[in-house]
Amino acid sequence: MIRNMTVTILGSGTCVPSLERSSCAVLVEVGESKILLDSGAGTMRRLLEAQTTIFDLTHIIYSHFHPDHTAELVPLLFATKYPDGHRRKKPLSICAGIGLNDLLSGLKSIYGQWIELAPGLVEIIEADIRRPDILRFKDFKVNTIPVQHNPESIAIRITDARGASVVYSGDTDYCENIITIAEGADLLICESAVPDDQKVAGHLTPVLAGDIASRAGVGKLVLTHFYPECDQIDMRKECRKTYKGPLSLAHDLMKLEIS
Repeated sequence: MIRNMTVTILGSGTCVPSLERSSCAVLVEVGESKILLDSGAGTMRRLLEAQTTIFDLTHIIYSHFHPDHTAELVPLLFATKYPDGHRRKKPLSICAGIGLNDLLSGLKSIYGQWIELAPGLVEIIEADIRRPDILRFKDFKVNTIPVQHNPESIAIRITDARGASVVYSGDTDYCENIITIAEGADLLICESAVPDDQKVAGHLTPVLAGDIASRAGVGKLVLTHFYPECDQIDMRKECRKTYKGPLSLAHDLMKLEIS
């Protein structure tokens, strides 16, 4: 029996410290796989609150390398080496755009053996950042596409054996690629970092996120990655200017099931 895909928002915030919102992270559970999308500050604590340990993770996929999306990679690798822990028995696949190997090499030049796992316990996969790419795993496939934020930035689409799909925008400005990868998805988790009247380059607003969701024809839209300014306006009302479908505003530990 194939189980439904489950999505848990671990971090709905940004680099700004908050008691309510951790930095960016999403947990996707597909079959026997537990996939972590980004690992901003606060991720490991939120994982525990979601009844998941770092040893349960099978894959980590990074949308890009900014600290609010990658900050807990080093603590996660370090904690994995704890000798009296449950210990990792199966390889952990770490995926991102081109530059992942350079990032890890740079971190190892600082932390050395403290973040180096035993041979065979880590698989490093770099997705193409020049064009759409596809990665295939046991329980799911991953489509990636370059988006407008950092040179290595990708949006990520996870599709299970039934064809159910979730798209994670990462950070991006408005672009055709995010619409392309989100087309027909059951769930789009889309950054909406700032109010529309405070638009900044490289990020979306509720009106723009809603337009993307409408053009892509997604089943449900979840807005996330909120800077504090978002708490001062009605984000849902703003998004409704361009999107009329099922809509939620992300909060930490929000759980969604894709049936």
